[in-house]
Amino acid sequence: MRINDTSNDVEILVEMGKRMRNQRLLLGLTQAGLAVSAGVSKRTIERLESGASVQVSSLIRLFRSLGLTKHLDQTVPEIDEDRKELKNRQGVVRRRATSRTHRQPPVDLSEGEQDQNSPG
Repeated sequence: MRINDTSNDVEILVEMGKRMRNQRLLLGLTQAGLAVSAGVSKRTIERLESGASVQVSSLIRLFRSLGLTKHLDQTVPEIDEDRKELKNRQGVVRRRATSRTHRQPPVDLSEGEQDQNSPG
């Protein structure tokens, strides 16, 4: 199965589990042996290979032990300086996302004034 934008989470987890299992078997490793070399529990490997979710840190350790770390660059590519520069020329580069809701300014409750929402 090819993983693509139309694959749902369950399909992707199951496919990743199959691929990780195949890589482990290709290297001649048992689940217990891989668990020791990766520093994760055997149960984590069982969960991953059955299509259940695991922690990202465990996944990274398994990638490293299976010799797959080099493929992480393809998964989350780095934005090169040329692309950043192009983006800068096109307009302002956003540093962080803003909230969709607008906060109301704080109300100044000076002495003698009471908040209309408070009892009394």
